[in-house]
Amino acid sequence: MRVGVVYYPGSNCEQDAVHACHMVGLDTELVWHKRESVDGCDAIILAGGFSYGDHLRCGALAQFSPVMKQVERFAADGHPILGICNGFQILVEMGLLPGALLANDGLKFRCQDTRMMVERTDSPFTNACAEGQILCLNMAHYAGNYFADEATLADIEANAQVVMRFCGPNGERGAEHNPNGSINDIAALRNPAGNVLGLMPHPERTLTSELGSADGLLMFESLRDALTASASAEVAASPEPAEAEAVEAEPVGTSADV
Repeated sequence: MRVGVVYYPGSNCEQDAVHACHMVGLDTELVWHKRESVDGCDAIILAGGFSYGDHLRCGALAQFSPVMKQVERFAADGHPILGICNGFQILVEMGLLPGALLANDGLKFRCQDTRMMVERTDSPFTNACAEGQILCLNMAHYAGNYFADEATLADIEANAQVVMRFCGPNGERGAEHNPNGSINDIAALRNPAGNVLGLMPHPERTLTSELGSADGLLMFESLRDALTASASAEVAASPEPAEAEAVEAEPVGTSADV
């Protein structure tokens, strides 16, 4: 099982994502944005950072990188894709996730630990979590304020696309527990098919208690378990190799037959 970690000029979290995957036993491959193939990858992570220096708009230029056509195909085929921070912004710019990411409430770069409650565990990135579990992850961004218009937001909620919401220590919600102003406290969002997920906080930066929390490791363990289950299902569904048809050997002639 191999995870491709896509990075761009200005990315700065690709090695963190690689390290996180290695911690849970996943093979990884760094995928430069100019590549035109993700063949051999079973999952894709779009790394955090500042692709193209966040010029024009966060993630707006990265969506045109050659590799992104393959990422779109990868998503359409149902493979897992995780966009972290700038990766989330790129997924939104591409239209693989709905809505938009605006400047944080207060127009300030926010770098802090934040809490999120898990709402969906039927995801390749949260299946190792418990419903209602509160994760503590680090965030570091300026434009992570998730927004969607009323109709889009209604569809998101109706389709159960919100995977995690910002909350307080005991799961309470409110502006004081929402670090960037995201509408409906949305912290992690998936596509209707469930295989593409974006979030602004960094699970790859919160892998051990020495870093404040090991909660981020759960998302990578979830991905490993999802890929393992998928591989096992493929093996089980494979037809048994056809048995070689027995061929009756012709008798070998002897000198008496001549």
